[in-house]
Amino acid sequence: MSIEKYSSVLRDGPDSVAGAPEDGRLLSERIAAEIRSAVLSGEMRPGMRIRQELLAAHFSASRIPVREALKQLENEGLVVLAPNRGAWIADVNSEESIEVYKIREVVEPLAILESVPYLTDADIDSLDAMVRELETATSLEDYIQLDRQFHLRTYSGAGMRQLLAMVERFWNSTQHFRRKFVNETFAKDGLPFSDPQHLLLMQAIRARDAEAAQVVVCLHIRRTRLAIERGAGASPRSRRGASAPRASKLTV
Repeated sequence: MSIEKYSSVLRDGPDSVAGAPEDGRLLSERIAAEIRSAVLSGEMRPGMRIRQELLAAHFSASRIPVREALKQLENEGLVVLAPNRGAWIADVNSEESIEVYKIREVVEPLAILESVPYLTDADIDSLDAMVRELETATSLEDYIQLDRQFHLRTYSGAGMRQLLAMVERFWNSTQHFRRKFVNETFAKDGLPFSDPQHLLLMQAIRARDAEAAQVVVCLHIRRTRLAIERGAGASPRSRRGASAPRASKLTV
């Protein structure tokens, strides 16, 4: 279903979906998958209101699978639910995003450190192929999606489910900042372009040098965080003011 049709449903009214009735769990997963895809692709923007009754009508469903889908997306950091207020696509401002990136500078180096020793030869071949695709991507959205797949795949060897869930949630909540960073920094002169940090990370992974990979990942995340800080125009002193209790120790 195209986002144009989907957005029309959210704005203007229901649209029935033909087909046999689905199991409630499977239907909630399908609803969640379609919203997730639209959010991560940038088609559904942060702050967009979600009309649950229209979703239910569109999918020929009761409110129950819709609510379950939205709860799942809330757990993933993609949707905000508020009692008596409804649901909308999650948004974070620059200050909140900076905080998330500072946490990522600590969390994701741990994920890569735990992952690299357990990546198989097939995993590394797949990551190699992804880097080659990133080097030749000619569409911003293709690049953004492939970049996400590449980085999350580098962490896949870590046998730490809570850590990986945390990492994915942080990626979800800052997707629109990452898209803006790539568009304004690397893609400003057109695509394709080369990111030397991806090449350095891949070199460390091929060598199974987990500590080197850890350093590259930290620098890779910090690069984007510093760009967000410059764009926000806030000084380090002013950022430490109101948010110090939340982020003062989350530096490396």
